[in-house]
Amino acid sequence: MTLPSVAISLGAFGADRVRAQGQASFITLLVDAGVKRIELREELFSPSVDDEDLPALARAIQAQGLECLYSAPLELWLEGDTQPNPELRPTLERASACGAFWLKVSLGHFGEHCDVTALAVRLAPYDVHLLVENDQTEQGGRIEPFVQFFAQITALQMPIGMTFDIGNWRWQEQSARDAAQQLGRYVEYLHCKAITRSASGKLIAVPPASIDLQQWELLIQHMPVNLPRAIEYPLQGDDLLQVTREQAALLARLGQWQSAQTHPKETEALSHV
Repeated sequence: MTLPSVAISLGAFGADRVRAQGQASFITLLVDAGVKRIELREELFSPSVDDEDLPALARAIQAQGLECLYSAPLELWLEGDTQPNPELRPTLERASACGAFWLKVSLGHFGEHCDVTALAVRLAPYDVHLLVENDQTEQGGRIEPFVQFFAQITALQMPIGMTFDIGNWRWQEQSARDAAQQLGRYVEYLHCKAITRSASGKLIAVPPASIDLQQWELLIQHMPVNLPRAIEYPLQGDDLLQVTREQAALLARLGQWQSAQTHPKETEALSHV
């Protein structure tokens, strides 16, 4: 049975640490931990992305055989605009320079006024595949705008997928179960993080407990089998490699019951090994 691809969103290692060490410094750790994909974070380049040698980073990632996804804190639609965010083009260029096959952005202020055909024109010159994620904002963290967005792009047969962030729905008090039921067929990448409240009452990301994993299993039933997934919760410990390896293996097993139901003959064969 082929296990799904697991990624690490590099913010999982702590923003300050990643900015200080550089994102390239984590490549070897990810490979040693059995991770298949690196998620670069534009906001974690230090001092800024403009100071980074992106082609050199691309070569370092490719040399280790990792898939690359580029994440940018960009809203696809700005408030009141009918056209896609003008910063999308330079962001696509940076993603291409990194050798990324995927670009992940937020939905932003999508509504009936938005010209999705203009988005298709904007994306056409690039080989980077766009993924749109639910974030924690009022405009980009509610279910209904995503339903409307994907209905439009599906009608136009535009190849855009969704990054489904399990934890982010909490910020706008949206049901992750309802979101999975309505949007699961569009999901191409799963961001995993459990959410709790800090002593000050702030929502924060934490590693999953058993109950979280059980709930994630229910959500993933509405999504494609062997969906690529990413760790976006803190990875900490004296042996960071071992922690990363354990958590990556945990996520790789997520949804395997669903996969087994889809491939019963393969599962039966494995049971005799």
